[in-house]
Amino acid sequence: MNQPSKKESNKLLKRKKIIESASQLFSRMSYHEVMMEDVAKQASIAKGTVYNYFETKEDLYFSIMKLRMENLVHSLRNKIQYEMSSIDSLHSFIIHLYMFMMKYQNFFLMYQKENLKADHALCEELARLEKELKSLLLNIIKSGKSEKLFRDIEETFAVDMILGSIYGAIYRGIENKYTEAKMVNDREMIYDFVLHGLFTTFDKENVLPLKGKTIVITRTIEQSRESAEAFIQLGAKVIIFPTLDIVPPSSWKEFDNVVIKEKKIDFIIFTSAHSVKMLISRTNELKKKFNFGKTKIVAVGNKTASVCERLGVPVNIIPKKFSGEGVISELSKFDLNNKIIFIPQSEIGREELPEELEARGAVLKVAPVYNVALPDHETIKDRIDELKNTHPDLFIFTSPSTFKNYLQILDVTNPSRYFREYDIAAIGPTTRAAIENRNVRVTIMPDEYTINGLVKATLEYYKK
Repeated sequence: MNQPSKKESNKLLKRKKIIESASQLFSRMSYHEVMMEDVAKQASIAKGTVYNYFETKEDLYFSIMKLRMENLVHSLRNKIQYEMSSIDSLHSFIIHLYMFMMKYQNFFLMYQKENLKADHALCEELARLEKELKSLLLNIIKSGKSEKLFRDIEETFAVDMILGSIYGAIYRGIENKYTEAKMVNDREMIYDFVLHGLFTTFDKENVLPLKGKTIVITRTIEQSRESAEAFIQLGAKVIIFPTLDIVPPSSWKEFDNVVIKEKKIDFIIFTSAHSVKMLISRTNELKKKFNFGKTKIVAVGNKTASVCERLGVPVNIIPKKFSGEGVISELSKFDLNNKIIFIPQSEIGREELPEELEARGAVLKVAPVYNVALPDHETIKDRIDELKNTHPDLFIFTSPSTFKNYLQILDVTNPSRYFREYDIAAIGPTTRAAIENRNVRVTIMPDEYTINGLVKATLEYYKK
């Protein structure tokens, strides 16, 4: 893509300055009170310059609205497209809408004053964008109802009530000049309020289906916190017990050879968010610009795809099944003969996927980009003490390593006896096999091998 010239960049900056200045004025005064002279003065430019960019005040006004609305709807759509459950989608929608409006407060105040019925072509476009915004929320509610997570509520009513609650909170935040920390707290309170209003009830006494349950989640510290949120919102008490620490591989030699020497890589398969982060980190260290445009990117899981998007890696394929089997199913649609497939993975990565792809004629390049280690004892000492003084209902293991490391950290020599009074959840068949190989019974395993899948399976298990 061609970079804009200095002249074009200056024009874009000036247009942005006009829009920001006009936004401030339109948010404080009525449409008829704002003059183009006022906009020019606010932007510290000549009045004629404003007319070079916008022929009329009406064009300027609706251009501001359209620009912000397009950005809002586009960003909302991107935020929720990778979420696997309606609960996560609802969370992303509420948090992003609230923070967007708090960032562009002038636009919000203009938006709330505009009835979108003016006789102007851009006004019709604004009405369409507003309808699209509501449609995104409507689809989340419909999805939640179909998943039996949200109660049978009239959907358009729910959309209006939810947006009303969010906009009311934004007004309050603007009036009280909320700090960043207060905004973060307020947006979570809005989400909690909305979510509890939508929840289906498994009985009249309990609107939170996992209330009273204590769940132990064993992943890295970062992953455990992310995973814990979904269970906490469902009423569970969660003990975050990190059993993994992600560290660089013992050597970058294999990875560096692939990245530096291979002229063309046809596919890259990212099997985890860690593999994406570490690849980007290492290529930055090497000052190596990776041309992802010439490579098809496979992201296993929506969280992996989300990290790819955040780090500027375009995703071409997300397997329907988040497993090696799902990857094989997707790639079997391509002619893999002599195609170079690169898999950056854990130093203890499994071999089944490369073997399957090689059997189809692909040339495999596999290199470690991270290793899994035990967390430092001091960082989990308090968690160990908490665990010893608690009787959990459920242990969640998300890989064979999380189970193996848990046994090592807690010095568990007889796993079958240690876990006999607890429910055990495994994220997928490989983890389940590793657990059951130590004579521990797995009671929960989802059809979809993700945390969201585990949330659904856990709800179903305790519902019964």
